[in-house]
Amino acid sequence: MPTPLPAAAASAAPNVHAARVQDVVYPCSDGKPMADNMWQARAIMAATGDLEDALSDALVAADILVYPEQGNNRNKIAPDVLVALGLGTHERSSYLVWEEGKPPDWVLEVASPSTQTADRRAKRQRYAEIGVPEYWLFAPKGNVYPRGTPRLQGLALVDGRYCPLPSQLADGERMIRSEILGLDVYAEGKLLRFRDPTTGSPIRHRPEIKADDERRRAAVERAEARIEQEAAQRKAAEAEAERAEAQAECAKARRKAAEARVAELEAALRRSPAGHPP
Repeated sequence: MPTPLPAAAASAAPNVHAARVQDVVYPCSDGKPMADNMWQARAIMAATGDLEDALSDALVAADILVYPEQGNNRNKIAPDVLVALGLGTHERSSYLVWEEGKPPDWVLEVASPSTQTADRRAKRQRYAEIGVPEYWLFAPKGNVYPRGTPRLQGLALVDGRYCPLPSQLADGERMIRSEILGLDVYAEGKLLRFRDPTTGSPIRHRPEIKADDERRRAAVERAEARIEQEAAQRKAAEAEAERAEAQAECAKARRKAAEARVAELEAALRRSPAGHPP
């Protein structure tokens, strides 16, 4: 349960969840939307889900406020996605660097027309000052950065400045190894893909997993229905065979009765005078 706000703060912002540390309130929302459009939101949520599935004992969070400086609640920044390794997966209302013991290890900003300039300049400088080891930028639609700027960029902090991580082409897209995450990263359509370099297998998006599960469930249901249908057909065939066998037995009995009657009549004819039937 979040710590209640002081009366003055609560009356001014009654719907803002906040954390209190040494009588300083650290709001858990900056009042800004997570995304400007659907493709930006989908890219953020897909990356968050993929990283949660790929990494164990790591905090993966979308649009959570990071406070670098204890006692200063104006010094804050909200990454689109952040990863902090080794901190566990329990939920947090905000990321207080002095409590977590380090800044986030990995940060992603997903660009929109209104955010791309700040992502490439002001936020890049802020993350370097905070000491985030890797800073990544991605433009889902690929047309918001200046001409010639790759839509996927991975940057590593070296001597207080971000330097591009080496990349290679894969299926016409730039693939970049994140040394922090131990994953290869590349763009696929309007989403990012994360790949395990030891297996070469990409982390599947959750909708893909759901679709596969639904296909498997549908296949199982079809197989079960087919088995039930075949069992019903076998049962019907067995019942028909039993009816045919019963009819054959009845016909055999009638035939025997008829043969017995004929034999009886023939014997009676033989016994009667002048060959007349009795």
